[in-house]
Amino acid sequence: MKSQLTFEQKYQLLGQKNSHYDGSFFTAVKTTGIFCHPSCRARTPKANNVIFYDDVQTCLENGYRPCKICKPLEQIGQVPDYVRTIMAQLQKNPQDKISDDDLKQQGIEPHTIRRWYKKNHGITFHAFQRMFRINYAFNHIKKGKSITTSAFDSGYDSLSGFNQSFQSIFGHSANKSKHSNIINVARIASPIGALIACASEKGICFLGFVGQKHLQRNFALIQKHFKAVILPTPNPHLKVLEKELKHYFAGKRQTFEVPLDIIGTEFQQKVWQALMKIPYGQTSTYKQQALSMDKLKAIRAVATANGANKISIIIPCHRIIGTDGSLTGYAGGLHRKRWLLDFEGGGLGG
Repeated sequence: MKSQLTFEQKYQLLGQKNSHYDGSFFTAVKTTGIFCHPSCRARTPKANNVIFYDDVQTCLENGYRPCKICKPLEQIGQVPDYVRTIMAQLQKNPQDKISDDDLKQQGIEPHTIRRWYKKNHGITFHAFQRMFRINYAFNHIKKGKSITTSAFDSGYDSLSGFNQSFQSIFGHSANKSKHSNIINVARIASPIGALIACASEKGICFLGFVGQKHLQRNFALIQKHFKAVILPTPNPHLKVLEKELKHYFAGKRQTFEVPLDIIGTEFQQKVWQALMKIPYGQTSTYKQQALSMDKLKAIRAVATANGANKISIIIPCHRIIGTDGSLTGYAGGLHRKRWLLDFEGGGLGG
């Protein structure tokens, strides 16, 4: 039940450099002996020199080497070591202002880290540092520290500079921060595309794939629900999630223990609880799901609630298939749904 795209469809994707399908199949080039992700920026090979494989292992078994440009052996969305090093430094000393010269002294090219933050977070590295310091100050203000103390402890040289930065992010002054919240966001590597996760103080409130449908709409809903801004800063729940997802994709975990902070109506939450009762490696249908809830007359409403699920994989809407055994819609894309079902061993037959 691997990718059902035709050869022609896969080859067309190579020309588009579409990262949406990375991990779903791999391109092996006969003339070079190299295999790549579909989105690899290397020159597109001729069609008669291409073989498509469904997984890395098959590529290696057939004697192909991983591409040095797109690095298909790495998890998609993986955080480079140099970014992890800088993040550890910022977490230890949030007030630090890491300049280009500081980066060069650590052997990190400033343009490389700027490009990574721009691609993965949509902001520059220096803007990320400002957000990090604001997050640090915000948490201290919420705990009762004065605005002045929090501003200078977080590395700001003046109160006016701090207030200006705070206003630009939150839309109001720091003295109104008691009525605001922060939702933390992070990208997490996976074999089938980078994941994006959001967490509140209570737990995970969003998990989806980068580039999936309605991503911005979901972010707007999260901000409205929590009366919060979304910042790419650390959260202990995100660390637990990253660890559990790593074990899941390694085949070492079938259930998740990370706390959830679910946004939804009472009916939606009942639907999602029913989803979480579908065992790993098995599938169900909307009808079976509705029957398990004693809501057989509300199959359409159950299907709609499934589509509103904001926490992929953990709340496993990918395990729902059509009554005829066909794949039904999935925000992350049907190719990822196929992959997850294959990976879990459920298959279309349930």
